[in-house]
Amino acid sequence: MSEIPFIVGDVLDLDVGIRSLDELINAYRVMGGFQSRHLADAVDVLLEMYSNRDTTVFMSFTGNLVSTGLRGLIAKFIERGFVDVVITTAGTLDHDIAKSMGGKYRLSYFDVDDVEMSRAGIHRIGNVAVSKEHYGPLIERFVHSALSELSRVKGEWGIRELIWELGSRVDDEYSIIRAAARARVPIYVPGFVDGAFGTAILTYNETQRARAEGRPIRIDLLKDEHELMDIVYSSKSLGALIVGGGISKHHVIWWSQFTGGLDYVVYITMAVEWDGSLSGARPREAITWGKVKPTAKQAFVFADATIVLPIVIPYIVAKLNYREPKRIIQ
Repeated sequence: MSEIPFIVGDVLDLDVGIRSLDELINAYRVMGGFQSRHLADAVDVLLEMYSNRDTTVFMSFTGNLVSTGLRGLIAKFIERGFVDVVITTAGTLDHDIAKSMGGKYRLSYFDVDDVEMSRAGIHRIGNVAVSKEHYGPLIERFVHSALSELSRVKGEWGIRELIWELGSRVDDEYSIIRAAARARVPIYVPGFVDGAFGTAILTYNETQRARAEGRPIRIDLLKDEHELMDIVYSSKSLGALIVGGGISKHHVIWWSQFTGGLDYVVYITMAVEWDGSLSGARPREAITWGKVKPTAKQAFVFADATIVLPIVIPYIVAKLNYREPKRIIQ
């Protein structure tokens, strides 16, 4: 059977004796169930990626995930050294700051009366809910307070620099920006104005311009891109765990093309490729752009990240415990 190129093995029946993550992943590998095999492939790719000490590891994800309990899981993954660079969306900063400042996010439903929810002063993120008072006002207050201090230090900042400064002011063990600041893992948010964080920078500057001795800050829009360029060109090998799509996914693979593409890549998404979207595109499409190498170790998991990551991340941590991060930005 092994001589047939499109056959890889026999389907094995399972029983109820799955007692560990190891046994669960092994079950996924042999059961012949559809996305389960892809999940097993994904952990194999990640383990091989982490075994290569020359590989700079990117992790990208979308901000909606940070409204869920995955926030703490991602933060601890960063703390244990499994991420060298984060690329994400403005929503990550918004939800992380709001939660760190005491914002309460609560379980809800997809099928609710959104008109009544709005009248009650509640925002909905899928089946997660947060009071309006626990979102925008908390973010703006925190960002304005930090910028009033940082504007005394210097007048011009990159966004990655600001995120580290904000993270150093957060006292929440589940905070992603706190974990990144402590581990010196750079977080890049190319669409930083697309949320409450960016608007808070704008409103801070507006209040400062209205004062006789105000101190607005300037954002160096290309500083982060120069850092990313240096990271990519100085890396011998590139790998990525890409969760979701959009700008965070594209920014990872966009920069990877300039050194021949990713050597290791795992995509986790529920977006489909049939509309030609970047979010739904498979790794094989990225090969045509030079963003993923033809020889790359790759896996694609078509599944909800809130189901997949609580399996994949603890499995990787259980196998490797800790990884020495590269600390590529001092």
